[in-house]
Amino acid sequence: MLDVTLRDKAKSLLKPSSRGNVPPFMVMDVMAAAAKIEAEGGNVVHMEVGQPAAPAPQTAIAAARAALDVGKIDYTAAIGIPSLRKRISRHYRETYAQDVDPARIVITTGSSGAFVLAFLSAFEPGDRVAITSPGYPPYRHILRALGCEPVLIETTSATRHALTGEMLLEAHRKTPLKGVLVASPANPTGTMMTREAMTDLIAAADSAGIRFISDEIYHGLDYAFPAVTAAQLSSEAIIINSFSKYFCMTGWRVGWIVVPEGLVRSVETLQQNLSISVPTLSQIAAEAAFDGCAEMDVIKHGYEENRRILIDGLPKVGLTEFLPVDGAFYLYADVSKFNSDSFEFAKAMLQQAHVAATPGVDFDPFHGKSFVRFSYSRSTQEISEAVARITRWLTKG
Repeated sequence: MLDVTLRDKAKSLLKPSSRGNVPPFMVMDVMAAAAKIEAEGGNVVHMEVGQPAAPAPQTAIAAARAALDVGKIDYTAAIGIPSLRKRISRHYRETYAQDVDPARIVITTGSSGAFVLAFLSAFEPGDRVAITSPGYPPYRHILRALGCEPVLIETTSATRHALTGEMLLEAHRKTPLKGVLVASPANPTGTMMTREAMTDLIAAADSAGIRFISDEIYHGLDYAFPAVTAAQLSSEAIIINSFSKYFCMTGWRVGWIVVPEGLVRSVETLQQNLSISVPTLSQIAAEAAFDGCAEMDVIKHGYEENRRILIDGLPKVGLTEFLPVDGAFYLYADVSKFNSDSFEFAKAMLQQAHVAATPGVDFDPFHGKSFVRFSYSRSTQEISEAVARITRWLTKG
């Protein structure tokens, strides 16, 4: 009896860490609800997740098959296969006319792994890091899990929903910041920063000693104007990218991070201890993916057509207010004229129209109850069908 009591007391001490108490990523919950409808025989158009409908480039798939035929898939260096890092360096020269030393490039487990490495190498527990709202939820969730404090700065139409240097410095004057993270093209909005806006923000960060992190995962998917890489503007910026979006390689879980020289060794040793190395097969496929850009550009043109279908079709049924649809494959629409709670709007749209989209409360604690994110990364046929279903649903009766 005494042993049982002692065991019960011991169990009461085994509590989950508060660092693991982060909110769920709501898009995954929407996917689960859509899967339930499909399991019951329904047909759902998936606009909730930023996942390309197209497969990885054929060049990547062929390279992976050839590697499997050899059969020897070993560890790589923690920072990645040298030839892949050189190929990424070449990508910066060819795409942006910018030289990036391969020694500053580290291969990561998608962009998610890059965020963890960036935050651990650049910040201490308790450091305050500015991020924009609306914004990608895992930014703040990962920061909190690592003991940092995310500082949300609300963006508005006055700056095309871009964070400005003055906005950053105003937040810094109130309570000092250690870092700032922005994305262009952005998730969930699809908005982009101009070269002037990016230059202004980096200059402000540098003047105040604030570490600048640029999420460039949607580069390659720019429609309104060419995307600008922070590599062109600062050698001290941390730049994160991935093969998930433009190259349609979400499940391969491979990305990269460009770090300042002073952080290279820290990122390398963190990678050694956290994951040893990124999956070798994915790295091999990623290097070959660059030879499939012509194939991927065809996919990009499909997104452009999907974008046109939404921009033309949604206003006809009353969804007239949305943020600038510059890049990525998202349209962030104000649904408040139909429902003051975007979660209820998205729930009803899924149940009644069988169109899945993500409520804005996941992305924006300020005004997210008014917005829904539509992803147009599916086929053109699916996007046309989604508009038709939404039209019937909103105009019924």
